[in-house]
Amino acid sequence: RRRHTRLQGDWSSDVCSSDLFRRGSVMVEGTNILTLCSKADVDEGSVVRVQKDELDLAVYCVESIYYVTDNLCTHGPGYMVEGYLDGHVIECDFHSGAFDIRTGEVVAPPCMVPLKTYPVIDDATDIKIDIS
Repeated sequence: RRRHTRLQGDWSSDVCSSDLFRRGSVMVEGTNILTLCSKADVDEGSVVRVQKDELDLAVYCVESIYYVTDNLCTHGPGYMVEGYLDGHVIECDFHSGAFDIRTGEVVAPPCMVPLKTYPVIDDATDIKIDIS
């Protein structure tokens, strides 16, 4: 098991810097694309919290591929960023339920409802998602 890494000292710094949030969302051909943070903000094998608009998200980097899910566990008041990332599986530290970050599917009980995932848009420097 590997616990997620923090960007800096305390939990509040796990959220990508507010300067990155100012970019906002942009409409592209009827699709709502939201820029979350820089790829440089998310280290390999880590989970970072991003709060954007009314979304509370967990951003992961596994094998140089970025994934984004809701941060709140579907089973209880646990947060994915406080859990354990093992490959493509995030284990919630509240009840030890686990999800596949690629699909959101439950891989370990007591969770029963899949975790919401967001399509990540290919970009050279930033992590962007489609929220349409």
